[in-house]
Amino acid sequence: MGRVGLGLALLIGAVAQAQKLPPDYIPQTKFNSGQDVVPSFDGWLRNPDGTFTMVFGYLNRNYKEELAIPAGVNNKVEPGGDADRGQPTWFLPRRHAWVFQVKVPADWGQKELVWTITWHGRTEKAYATLQMEQEIIPRLIMSRGNLSPGLDDPNRPPSISIEPPSAATLDSPVPLVALVTDDGLPKPRAPKVVAASEPGKPAAQTNSAEGRPRIGLNVTWSQYRGPAKVTFDRNGPILVGDGKAITAAHFSQPGVYVLRATASDGELSTTSDLTIAVTGK
Repeated sequence: MGRVGLGLALLIGAVAQAQKLPPDYIPQTKFNSGQDVVPSFDGWLRNPDGTFTMVFGYLNRNYKEELAIPAGVNNKVEPGGDADRGQPTWFLPRRHAWVFQVKVPADWGQKELVWTITWHGRTEKAYATLQMEQEIIPRLIMSRGNLSPGLDDPNRPPSISIEPPSAATLDSPVPLVALVTDDGLPKPRAPKVVAASEPGKPAAQTNSAEGRPRIGLNVTWSQYRGPAKVTFDRNGPILVGDGKAITAAHFSQPGVYVLRATASDGELSTTSDLTIAVTGK
């Protein structure tokens, strides 16, 4: 097997291992609420300066409940002297891979970096180590685990920045403006005609080889931190027009929030976080 083939085999194995959770992490009964959060170690990155980056995700066992677990005794990363290492404090339902990263020094060796979450009386831990089979590459994260069409694909991920809002209060929606640029790849596919499902109705067109419509360059907002749930005017992907994707956020409690914008070209994605201090009315 050549170097490229061997590299791909190791990478695919790392993906499978990074995203695999022990069997007892998957409940036999679906619970909408009342369950805890399981952190996961999703692989490590090799940095050009010789340091390493540990990558974590999580499984919120609940199917509907979103959990606020502040950084501290119940949500901590050790060692490091500070329990707050930038980990999420707002947990969306179900599985979320490659959520946050922690850089460790070049002489890290065989030490462990441990993310611990305690909730509903249960403590779960994720242990990050520099095991060779768990090495990943940035493109794996940008493609959300999809290696196709290959490592030599010319497509590059979108670039995204966020215009900071002038003010954030409880009495009015906060505008969110994401500025996005892209290389134009992947190219739109030719529309595919899908036969009408009922007589007399016109045939539909999609621009995906699989028969599913391609959204195009878009931005999706989610909550990463905060004391209470944030609602968005648009919950799904927002198409980019004239280099912008615009929506608004609504807050129910004052405090410091972190919102995450994810720009996607349909194959690769890039994230940008916005910290907002929300004041009372």
